Amino acid sequence: MADRLNGYRILILETREEAQFSRLLAEQGADVLQCPMFAINDAPDPAPIEAWIRRGIDKPFDDVVLMTGEGLRRLMKVVRRLGVETDFVAALGKARKFTRGPKPGRALREIGLEPQQTTEKPTSEGIAEMLSRIDLKGRRLGLQLYPDKDHAALIGAIRAQGAEVDTVLPYVYDAKAADTNIVTAIEEMAGGRIDAIALTSSGQARRLFDVAHAHGCEARLREGLAKTPIASVGPVVSDELKTHGLSAAISPAEGAYFMKPLISAMAVELGKSRPRIAG
Repeated sequence: MADRLNGYRILILETREEAQFSRLLAEQGADVLQCPMFAINDAPDPAPIEAWIRRGIDKPFDDVVLMTGEGLRRLMKVVRRLGVETDFVAALGKARKFTRGPKPGRALREIGLEPQQTTEKPTSEGIAEMLSRIDLKGRRLGLQLYPDKDHAALIGAIRAQGAEVDTVLPYVYDAKAADTNIVTAIEEMAGGRIDAIALTSSGQARRLFDVAHAHGCEARLREGLAKTPIASVGPVVSDELKTHGLSAAISPAEGAYFMKPLISAMAVELGKSRPRIAG
């Protein structure tokens, strides 16, 4: 039903696919409070990205690993600005394409391509584990990275298999730009004005506590989380919550670690009690 979350106010911290998550919730009738954890900006120096794109066209990679959908979309912005979209998509089509979870796969489909394999665990460790079962000796591998993550272990693991790794980082995070909104969201939870907080990545939980610590409001954050059901998209997020002494009250069925099953789980769990929005 289209109004399963009617009357509920849901806080989301999604950054890369904020608009899609918000739309899916709104379609169910939810009042969505959007609080992205970071502002996402293009990399300040486009030259390394342009060079990576041209290398990939001149001599197509044997394999390409896409860590985020945002990364591919940012790459395509540069590709289109350079006027080489047809050549780049054709070169990418020749490569074996591996994706970290479903989001990069969706970005690939937007340009008419499909991943050959997707990680069961949407983490760098999951990528390393998946690639460890594949022969990479002597192959050129294009690796799209994302900010605020030390990728040295992943790059080292791929090189140890005999591959030549060529990396690209197409965007950066501006964390400070979002701090004010995060503090406001913490106050909304502490004031009892949020019916559930939906977490779709482990970094969101870490960021909440980092900002709360930096602004001296960790007690308010814990107060808010104590009265606000936490919806976790899957075990990676739930494990991160445990490191902060928290647990998820809502999660999708095992193996269905995506936005739509998470929304369905929220509708079921929240529907067991009356909305408790404070005015």
